[in-house]
Amino acid sequence: MTPPTTGHGGQLVDVGGQRVRITNLDRVMYPATGTTKAEVLDYYTRVSGALLPQLADRPVTRIRFPEGVTGEKFFEKNIPAGTPAWVRRETIRAAPGTDDEGKELTFPFVDDLATLVWAANSGALELHTPQWRVGPRGGVRHPDRLVIDLDPGPPAGLRECARVALLVAERLRDDGLETFPVTSGSKGLQLYAPLDGLRPVMAVRQYARDLAHELAAAHPELVVAIMRKELRGGKVLLDWSQNTSSKTTITPYSLRGRERPAVAAPRTWDELEDGDLRQLTPDEVLERLERDGDPLAGH
Repeated sequence: MTPPTTGHGGQLVDVGGQRVRITNLDRVMYPATGTTKAEVLDYYTRVSGALLPQLADRPVTRIRFPEGVTGEKFFEKNIPAGTPAWVRRETIRAAPGTDDEGKELTFPFVDDLATLVWAANSGALELHTPQWRVGPRGGVRHPDRLVIDLDPGPPAGLRECARVALLVAERLRDDGLETFPVTSGSKGLQLYAPLDGLRPVMAVRQYARDLAHELAAAHPELVVAIMRKELRGGKVLLDWSQNTSSKTTITPYSLRGRERPAVAAPRTWDELEDGDLRQLTPDEVLERLERDGDPLAGH
């Protein structure tokens, strides 16, 4: 980004040739740590080389925290009024079985740094994406990744999620699928497996459902595949429903809007085998990227 110039209602910054208005840089977004919007923008700018490939060609649902994480938050799918004309957008009809069924939603696509800065400036701390992409002419493609969301039921935590993740990865390996673990920045973790994009979404959903129920039957003391709260205590829910066309998952490298800043962070299998996991901060993720590179590069 080039140095900002003062403009009405904020500062204008040149980001990759686009003029992006940024505002309230001193606003505290995470009061527990004093993290400001300027620091949020700095994180997203520095992590963009790894984050943007994960966002590319996926419609982005944002969770916005305009006044910070202790203020009001809201989900946003449609582009808001005043969105710059240069932000890529596509109108997509909402999938059956959703609250928006039949509606046409106009999503932004965060395909470049300028749009990422624009989104972060609006208070969009969390960036959620589906498991499918949109083609150059606006067509919705088949899923290009499978995701299993591992959600621990107290007192289970990340340690139990890591044990279950190893079981899931071994089972997916039997079917020729390579998996990549991501701690969610919240309570649990996700496992991603790249797909060839040839199977329709309902086939992928059914595969994920069958997998979850198979593992729950094989490891009933540790795994559950049904969301009923009374069944989940001390176990890890394998949430296969994230593979439906209407669902989105926190994007790897996105911040989370929790009390303290944490990131949906790609991890190594060695870390999961050690079992001593915790969620990572933005600074830790940036340090790991600089030191080790991006485990998701090319995926």
